[in-house]
Amino acid sequence: QVQLVESGGGLVQAGGSLRLSCVASGRTFNRCGMGWFRQAPGKEREFVAAISCNGGNTYYVDSVKGRFTISVDTAKNTVYLQMSSLKSEDTAVYYCAVIKNPYSRTIHYSHPNEYDSWGQGTRVTVSS
Repeated sequence: QVQLVESGGGLVQAGGSLRLSCVASGRTFNRCGMGWFRQAPGKEREFVAAISCNGGNTYYVDSVKGRFTISVDTAKNTVYLQMSSLKSEDTAVYYCAVIKNPYSRTIHYSHPNEYDSWGQGTRVTVSS
């Protein structure tokens, strides 16, 4: 079992930036491939970004492309989400998750069912 702990959320004005962190611990051996999701009040959980094993490929939902960057520091077992040019519609609780089968031939990174360990979330509030 992998434990994930997110941090870095908070209140920020529109146009500002935040960097979220997600630290993995526990049975992390051979676990790679991470994603960020978010859930706004009254809405379903939404895919935000993902990074493949070794950071070779990154994936983003269209609404954050060019504004958010996902990265990983394998030495620290940490995945980051750098968020810039924040908008009020980015307000949500942000969750990180780890891919179930990172070496599968096909991984649908935007599907929550591809992930099996989730953090408790960190809240991001963007004021306009």
